Amino acid sequence: MSRDHDGGEAVFRWPIRVYYEDTDAGGVVYHANYLKFFERARCEMLRAWGFELDELREREDLLFVVRAVEIDFLRPAKFNELLCVTTEIEQAKAASLVFKQTAWRGEEELCRAKVKVACLAAAAFRPKPLPDSLLRCLRGD
Repeated sequence: MSRDHDGGEAVFRWPIRVYYEDTDAGGVVYHANYLKFFERARCEMLRAWGFELDELREREDLLFVVRAVEIDFLRPAKFNELLCVTTEIEQAKAASLVFKQTAWRGEEELCRAKVKVACLAAAAFRPKPLPDSLLRCLRGD
């Protein structure tokens, strides 16, 4: 895992091993499992930056929900391969985020997605602004 800057953008990297359970009958990663890989990487990015999802829910009454996903499947990943998922913040607004995520096998791009996430009050399921400390971190301030 790392956070560095490529072309001015903060990039978080998270390794993912492809397990047998991630594959279909042909030994290829089942398409829906890329969403799981991307979810894990987003959670680990927040954790690495000091923000735990359960603590945000309990202390800040804050939840993140996926609102929309645009995804492109470019090449197949297979059983037992080691992948890397990169995550970048494309947009951070007061109550929503857009993540740019890509699954890589070495230098080979396998799958990419744009994930739009809404920030909600856990109790009311209504839009809620991010805490300033989290918003500043996500914006790179």
